[in-house]
Amino acid sequence: MKALMLEDKNMWREMKVQETDKPTPGPGEVLIRIKAAGLNPVDYKTATNGNPAWNYPHILGVDAAGIVEATGEGAAEFQQGDRVFFHGNFMKNGGFAEYAVTTAHSLARIPDELSFEEAAALPCAGMTAYQALFRKMNLQKGETILIHGGAGGVGGFAIQLAKQVGATIITTCSLENEEYVKSLGADHVIFYKTEDVHARIMELTDEVGVDAVLDTVSRVNATESLKSIAFNGRIAFIAGNPDYSAVKPFSQALSFHEIALGAAHFSNSIKALKDLATMNEELAKLVVDGKISAMISEKISLEEIPAGLEKLSERHVKGKIVAVI
Repeated sequence: MKALMLEDKNMWREMKVQETDKPTPGPGEVLIRIKAAGLNPVDYKTATNGNPAWNYPHILGVDAAGIVEATGEGAAEFQQGDRVFFHGNFMKNGGFAEYAVTTAHSLARIPDELSFEEAAALPCAGMTAYQALFRKMNLQKGETILIHGGAGGVGGFAIQLAKQVGATIITTCSLENEEYVKSLGADHVIFYKTEDVHARIMELTDEVGVDAVLDTVSRVNATESLKSIAFNGRIAFIAGNPDYSAVKPFSQALSFHEIALGAAHFSNSIKALKDLATMNEELAKLVVDGKISAMISEKISLEEIPAGLEKLSERHVKGKIVAVI
């Protein structure tokens, strides 16, 4: 098969398409002929530092969609020809290739009305937002949420999902992305480069603060956000935990939620892995029903993935980049 090969750590910009052996599904696994793969920051971030579990050359790509080619023992729930998509284990070879293997219990089915490209755009960013808002923070109608980085993949899905439950949405972005995040459902936009984010939040909430925060930026940004949260509020974070000591005991009574979607693959929890499939299928239904968009901003080829990852690393991508394999 053809695959985009990472020759060594921090060489993701130099990746080339090469011929390599097609994988074989083991017990409980499914072999998928890849039709589309979604690009995510985790792809270049893990590639930059490498991983002791990898054998080089390695194949990146945690999000992919395609057609079942073969099944291993104990994966009888899927048949050859089934349309499926998945969030894979980044410790193993991924979806930037013509074929990939993943576990059957984490595999989701693609509705007939959904394209392979739309399906591939959903898993990592969509499930991260979904898990943060609904599995962890239990966002409710009438609450106010601050979503950092609303123009990105996770932020964009979070805005759309928060709108579905009737929350009031405040998001941060650059000036040029204002209309884009508003089109996704943001009620208020804060330009983090030129405005005092905390002061604007307190102004917008009558000095009360927001009920929930989704931080997609950094540990420092998550810590800074704590002072903008209302009593009994909560924060979910994907780019580093806040400094918990910044909140005095018996003051705001906050709850903290780490989001580590990919860690489900090495958690030894079948329940967690099955929930990956459940969340993916729920996201797919929302797209089919016209309630959210897969936010595909660009479709590229397998050979163009390194350039796509470079764009992601510069943090100037709106929505999702998807490779058509």
